[in-house]
Amino acid sequence: MPPTLYIDADACPVTREALACARKARVRTVIAGNTTQNLARQIRRDDPREVGRARGRDATHTGFWVEILEVSVGADSADFAIIELLEPGDVVVTQDIGLAGMVLGRGAAAIGVRGRIYQKATIDIDLLIRHEEKKVRRTGGRTKGPAPFTEDDRRRFTQNLTRLLRDDTQQA
Repeated sequence: MPPTLYIDADACPVTREALACARKARVRTVIAGNTTQNLARQIRRDDPREVGRARGRDATHTGFWVEILEVSVGADSADFAIIELLEPGDVVVTQDIGLAGMVLGRGAAAIGVRGRIYQKATIDIDLLIRHEEKKVRRTGGRTKGPAPFTEDDRRRFTQNLTRLLRDDTQQA
């Protein structure tokens, strides 16, 4: 069964690139984000849309189509909506290491917006680092923030997502 690409669109700088990769790989795509965003602006007029069919994986719905999954405003709303729909072999674009950990636990793949493909072998240490940095910030300390997002990050993301989708669709 071909994968579905889920985009955690809350503050995602590579939504357009992810959609372009999905079009080329001809995979279903779900853009998840809260209702305050205009998620439809990311979709081309000629993109096929199958509203309400995020889990519609029957033989009559093959190839690329895109759906918007609007969730309520609130911490992790999009994350939990994605996890609820996720199936093994799907691919998720996210900046959230916590979501990446849940995705890997469900047998799916996760890729960060800078092109990092999260791995089961290292996700626990990633989560530990996130936790420790959060503890430092809660006590008034400072941690180093992310580097500015660059065109190299965008290129790496596109290359790695293309590879992930190609590998998954060839295995299906």
